[in-house]
Amino acid sequence: MSMRRRPAAPLRSAAMLGAVLVAARLSSCADSAGTPSSSVEGSWGNTEDSGMPSLVFESGGRVNGTDGCNALMGRWDQKGSAVELKDMTSTLVGCIGVDTWLSDAATAEVDGESLALFNNDGDPIGTLQR
Repeated sequence: MSMRRRPAAPLRSAAMLGAVLVAARLSSCADSAGTPSSSVEGSWGNTEDSGMPSLVFESGGRVNGTDGCNALMGRWDQKGSAVELKDMTSTLVGCIGVDTWLSDAATAEVDGESLALFNNDGDPIGTLQR
């Protein structure tokens, strides 16, 4: 007579814990609808062309980019879809014919693949695409 052995309780618990951890990790990358999270991390705008506005948000809280003429750098903090730009500095090159609107950015709002940027007064100043 053949007897099937059931895994010991600690093994079942470890397997269940592993499944829960994998599910939690996967769900942290998506919102409740299953779409990518609204993290600002990554590149926004045309990072291949230094004459075009762009920002790169690094995982450690650093941000850098260009307004199309001047280099921009600083730090960022995100709560939900709202992003605060902190300690932003830039070079001060005179840029003839370049709209340097991005250098006025103080906050941002992530909306899917769009990043809306606002000045210190909360006025919208432009948008960058992912």
